[in-house]
Amino acid sequence: MNIDYTVAALMFPAIALIMGVYSNRFHTLSSLVRKLHDEYVFEKHIPPEWKKQLKNLSKRSVNLKYAIGLAGTGFLFNMTTIFALYLGEVFVARLLFGMCCLLMIFSILFFLWEIIVSTKALSLHLSDMKIDEE
Repeated sequence: MNIDYTVAALMFPAIALIMGVYSNRFHTLSSLVRKLHDEYVFEKHIPPEWKKQLKNLSKRSVNLKYAIGLAGTGFLFNMTTIFALYLGEVFVARLLFGMCCLLMIFSILFFLWEIIVSTKALSLHLSDMKIDEE
C-alpha cells in the first residue's frame, strides 16, 4: 500500500469525531459521579444499590480513561505519520500509521466495553422498580 498525506488525512475527521463522543461521555459520567458524591456527602442519602453502582462507575471511568488515552495516542501517531512523510521516511510513516490504526481499534473496543458496562448500570437502576409485563 502506498501511503501519502491523503491517507493520513483521512484519519483526522474520524479521530476528531470519536474524541468528541468520548468527551461527551466523560462529561456525563463525571456529572453523575459529582451528583452521587453530593447526595452522599450533603444529604447522607445512601440507596441500597450504591455499592454496585460505585463499582460500575469505577469500571466505566477506567474504560473511558483507556479509550480516550488510546485515541489521543492514535492522534499523536497520525501526526507523526505526516511528519515522517514530510521527512521522506515512507517506511517509518507506514509503521506509524499502522500503529495509529491499531490504537484506534483498541480505543473503540474499550469504548464498546464502556457501553456494555453502562447498560448494566441502567439495569441496576431498573432493578428497584417493578415492571409489569403484559
